[in-house]
Amino acid sequence: MRSRSGRNHREPREALEWLDVAIQSRLLAEGTDAFRLADSSRLWVERFGSAGMISHQFALPEGLIEETRKRLGSGPLFVRQLVHGPGSANRPVRVGGSGTETTFSAHEAGLTFEVDFSSGYSCGLFLDQRANRARLKALAPRRVLNCFAYTCSFSVVAAAAGADTTSVDLARAALSRGKRNFERNGLPTQGHRFLEDDARDALPRLARRGEKFDAIILDPPTFARGRGGRIFRVEDHIENLLRMALECATEDAHILISTNCPRLDAPRLLRRIHAAADKPLCATPQPPPEDFPAGRAASTVWISHCDNSAHPQHPPRKKPSLDHPRAPLPTDAQTNPLPAWPSSGFPGGTAPPN
Repeated sequence: MRSRSGRNHREPREALEWLDVAIQSRLLAEGTDAFRLADSSRLWVERFGSAGMISHQFALPEGLIEETRKRLGSGPLFVRQLVHGPGSANRPVRVGGSGTETTFSAHEAGLTFEVDFSSGYSCGLFLDQRANRARLKALAPRRVLNCFAYTCSFSVVAAAAGADTTSVDLARAALSRGKRNFERNGLPTQGHRFLEDDARDALPRLARRGEKFDAIILDPPTFARGRGGRIFRVEDHIENLLRMALECATEDAHILISTNCPRLDAPRLLRRIHAAADKPLCATPQPPPEDFPAGRAASTVWISHCDNSAHPQHPPRKKPSLDHPRAPLPTDAQTNPLPAWPSSGFPGGTAPPN
């Protein structure tokens, strides 16, 4: 349940809803001090440990900074403008106070994660993935492959539960932050792999080596450029990404597919998953955490193999090159687009995955 803040008469927007204090108290009691504190479609407030961040598209409503400080406490506060393309305009800016520090600690279910507000659009921890990280922990996998790992939050959760992890990301700086997240939680990096590589290259190579994983995380960016300008666009490449992941999956594996692409809501994502499958798959949408209203978090589906005796076998499908764009989306996806601003992750343009 959320309480509502008044509208700013200068810009058309829905009311900002604040997270119920009872929910905040329960999260804090569970060892979580990183969550969405207030929400609307073009404006939201998030807490990361002692720090807070306001993300906005239009002009800030009068009094919002003061209201946020009152609810957050005396910690540092950052503000970022939501933009359509990458660049300096989307970097959070500290407001008020005399401090210059930009790196802080945030906590989730007793684990510690580094957040850095100077690192760009994302500070390092995607809050709408909290329920997925909890589900990964509950699955208790033995070997986890985390593709598009970014700062390796999924790997930290798995390693803390005793799993061997392989984290794949093109960005060396992101993997370095991931290693620091291991260290912040007293987890040795030895025995865990951090591969500076394109997941589209790493997955087939791991499959050729015969490596198998019982949990695979696919949380790619909406759009990115790899080495040599190689383009990744999730709506074009999601089927082949899943096919390659299945080649590395054990028979009882669980695969997470999560995306902020506005053209891949949960129903469309489910259709694309089943279209890609060469054998029956059980696909279960994951509801967002309670601090994210419906439609504000990433579209998320967990996949596992189904019992072939209980489900019809899909005929094998041709596997096109990953760099070959698929056919255009069906008409309904073109004529009924989702809102332009997803809840987290970059709405368009290059952005780090989680």
